[in-house]
Amino acid sequence: MTAIAFLIGVLVLVIGLAVSIALHEIGHLLPAKLFGVRVGQYMIGFGPTLWSKRIGETEYGFKALPLGGFISMAGMFPPAPDDAEPGRKRSRFFATMVQDARDANAETLIAADDRVFYKLPVYKRIIVMLGGPVMNLVLAVVLFAIALSGIGVQAGTTTVASVSQCVIPASQQRDACTTGDPVAPAAAAGIQPGDRLVSIDGTPVETFADAAAIIQRSPGRQLSVVIDRDGSQQTVQFTPQSTDRAVTDDRGRAVTDASGAPEYETVGFAGLRAQEALVPQPLTTSFEATGQYIGTVAQIMSQLPVRIYDAAADTLTGQPRDANSPMSVVGAGRMAGEIAAVDAPILARVQQILALLAGLNVALFVFNLIPLLPLDGGHVVVALWDGIKRWLARMRGKVARPVDATKLVPVTFVVVVLLVGMGGVLFLADIFNPVQLL
Repeated sequence: MTAIAFLIGVLVLVIGLAVSIALHEIGHLLPAKLFGVRVGQYMIGFGPTLWSKRIGETEYGFKALPLGGFISMAGMFPPAPDDAEPGRKRSRFFATMVQDARDANAETLIAADDRVFYKLPVYKRIIVMLGGPVMNLVLAVVLFAIALSGIGVQAGTTTVASVSQCVIPASQQRDACTTGDPVAPAAAAGIQPGDRLVSIDGTPVETFADAAAIIQRSPGRQLSVVIDRDGSQQTVQFTPQSTDRAVTDDRGRAVTDASGAPEYETVGFAGLRAQEALVPQPLTTSFEATGQYIGTVAQIMSQLPVRIYDAAADTLTGQPRDANSPMSVVGAGRMAGEIAAVDAPILARVQQILALLAGLNVALFVFNLIPLLPLDGGHVVVALWDGIKRWLARMRGKVARPVDATKLVPVTFVVVVLLVGMGGVLFLADIFNPVQLL
């Protein structure tokens, strides 16, 4: 069953990514058609065509390599100027690439008349190019909303799951009570599993975290606790005992001192353990989560070469990879499979996979905004430069030629080679040294 669950998780992620890519391209397609640009193809994947169907002037289909998608717009670039010299100051290899790009672009201009991309106003070109990343951003917010508000976050509720019978300091690293251990305050007060905490020290509690915060900061101080038992409220008193607790960071990992020993802090202890449940969060949480992911992904992208190197070095040396290491599709699929295979309620696993897909859509959003061709951000930069060039020409009473972006094909080639190389490194790292969930 574990293997089947793993495969289901991988399949769900693959389908989710395919839908994300399809919606990304729809984000380009819809404004392009709205602005009157002739769109020849809408394809998911690259390479040989597996299936396609022409609807109107556009061919829709799937290609063999599901590594992305594209739409083919007429006149993506302006016609090459008559005095263009593609071979000047370039190697023959790059000159051929530039000429091939110009020839391919010229084919779309023959029957397109004025329904071409390069003739659109700058702001419309930017809307078309940003449509894809924005679609991923919207999808991320929707997925986070379903995961966090529709399903909820695993958290402790105010219902008591169990009551400790004694106080055992965390530093003693044992579970069984001994005759010398003091009785836990909650047990001494008569609190039972199934009781629901209503308020502590006059403060209503909505989550177990609220209750725990009051108890932990009140060692040695008597607290009045209102509980609900079988629909009837009653009040009990207990005094949290001072005990030590391991210090953890924001990811729940133990903090250690210079010698590697765990660090401890003194807190109040009552001996209550909460029932876990999926607690729906406010809708605004989806926007907060998306914003946090954007910041995290942007930081990773800004250090991408270093992080790729670290992933390769950790794989070669056998060191575990950083939790925030970039991943390939293989790594994301493996993580989805592991989430699906863990021993947890189905809804909890669905919630985590949806959150993973939301995070991947944030990554697609940020990645495509990198201002380099062939990424969407590169096309935005070309459109902006074209607008600035025309504005400067008008200021001088002249007419500027459209920016000939085919000259940037060599740069595009280098970027693609680097991306393929980095993807290959991550592909191998995700196979031989995957990022661990815990």
